[in-house]
Amino acid sequence: MTQAQERRIDHSRAPYAEALRRHAEHDPLMFMVPGHAATASGMSRELADFVGERALRHDIPQLVDGIDAGRDSPLEQAVALAADAWGARRAWFLANGSSQGNRMAVIGVGTGAAGGAVVAQRSAHSSFLDGLVVTGLTPEWVFPEYDSRHGLNHGLTPAALAAGFERAAAAGERPCAAYVISPSYFGAVSDIAGLAEVAHAHGVPLIVDAAWGAHFGFHDELPAFPASVGADIVVTSTHKMGGSLGQSAMLLLAEGPFADRLDPALERAYNLTQTTSASSLLLGSLDIARRSLVLETERIGESVALAERLRALVRSHPQLTLVSDEFANYASVATADPLRVSIGLSRSSCSGYEMRAELARTHDILLEIATSSAVVAFLGPGKELDVERLFAAISEVLGRPAGRAAAHSPLRLPSPGPRRMTPREAYFADTEVVPAAESVGRVSADALAAYPPGIPNIAPGEEITAEAVAFLREVAASPIGFVRGAIDSVVDAFRVVV
Repeated sequence: MTQAQERRIDHSRAPYAEALRRHAEHDPLMFMVPGHAATASGMSRELADFVGERALRHDIPQLVDGIDAGRDSPLEQAVALAADAWGARRAWFLANGSSQGNRMAVIGVGTGAAGGAVVAQRSAHSSFLDGLVVTGLTPEWVFPEYDSRHGLNHGLTPAALAAGFERAAAAGERPCAAYVISPSYFGAVSDIAGLAEVAHAHGVPLIVDAAWGAHFGFHDELPAFPASVGADIVVTSTHKMGGSLGQSAMLLLAEGPFADRLDPALERAYNLTQTTSASSLLLGSLDIARRSLVLETERIGESVALAERLRALVRSHPQLTLVSDEFANYASVATADPLRVSIGLSRSSCSGYEMRAELARTHDILLEIATSSAVVAFLGPGKELDVERLFAAISEVLGRPAGRAAAHSPLRLPSPGPRRMTPREAYFADTEVVPAAESVGRVSADALAAYPPGIPNIAPGEEITAEAVAFLREVAASPIGFVRGAIDSVVDAFRVVV
């Protein structure tokens, strides 16, 4: 093993972040971008007050000798350490979130597969649809299991994925990949090994959107990271549960039967999607987050213990339930993320929307998301969050005098309309905007997804149904409802193909 290779696997180092620190300590005179010139003087005083003078000193452009330029640069070393930490053949540091990773993944598998299809979980993020638009690939949708009591979706079983491949074959489509989401927003983890076996049996790689699972594999009480159990491409939002700065993420390529072909294809996709002005702060935070996850496993265990304490408190309350206690009822759920605590409110007269809003308004406590009948608390790995305070606040809200509106019943998800065009054809077609009432029967040019639960209800190229229009408008009218991709906040109009 060469000295450079030995240095690459020393996880006590954060080579890129350390190089940024050395650069800042030299206090160089910068006649270059960014315009703040890494100083807090002059017009940069207010910016320095906002983000801190050290952040300005670490915020430098790309292609600087001794930082990211040349062979075996500190940035290359940091990326190699990340690949090793997550058990991958190769890693890419992303400055545009896992949205960029999803686009990269689809472009990568679509290289050389013109006219092919992706057998995909319907709860895919909108960035997955972006990849379909860019490549011209066709989706063969597979719907995840749905918890109608709490208004949330889980994952796919291997049998459901296999059925998707069978439908694709019957339609004369040539799949080039399978795409699944695990863990779910609510902590449900799928059988990745079984799903990979199905995909590989059909001769294609498995893409796993693990946006919420960057911490997986770094403690014995956490689920395995998908790259270690058969996934070929893993997209993860390191900022979500890995501890890096917002917007930073990674794409990881595992060793496997498709790695030699995917490696150069993903590199090309990276060059197509990554900004040429990637923030050194974001990239440096990825380096530091990796080191922390590898070296501070005891702190991760402490967070797991805190989450377990919160679950015990929730179970002790007569009006609360734990969504994860019902995961055994769903065949698609193989295990659960212990740092995700989804709290059911179906026994109370308080909706998830109201609970989340009241905790923020009267207790200064922010939760990740709410559905009609649940709220979700995330415990970042290594964070010492006050779960007793959270439980006391929830109990206080539930103990207020009656008079609130009854909890909302979860909405029934609409069935998708028939596909009339590929997403790419619909996106680039001549379009017009029509009132909601006139959109039924027309072909959508946009992707629209109601949050929660975030499943695309209409994809580009699909026929708009009356059921979908009513559903989207009802979600938009709910207290925290949001329809991603809608032209207006109340979904009064749709963009359709002429």
